[in-house]
Amino acid sequence: MKKIKVSGMSCQHCAMAVTKALTAIEGVKNIQIDLKSGVVTFDDEKNADSKLIAAAVKKAGYDIVE
Repeated sequence: MKKIKVSGMSCQHCAMAVTKALTAIEGVKNIQIDLKSGVVTFDDEKNADSKLIAAAVKKAGYDIVE
């Protein structure tokens, strides 16, 4: 299970946009988002490149907080 913190999410629509973006990456499954904390957890069966994950989140309109 991987965890990332995403900034800018404030509603269910935001969560759906990030979920859709991450689901498009092969091997990423079981995405769970805590809107209050901004923490996104997911299974990464194919060990996707972190740059690919960051690009998908950015394309959805959000940023990963380091």
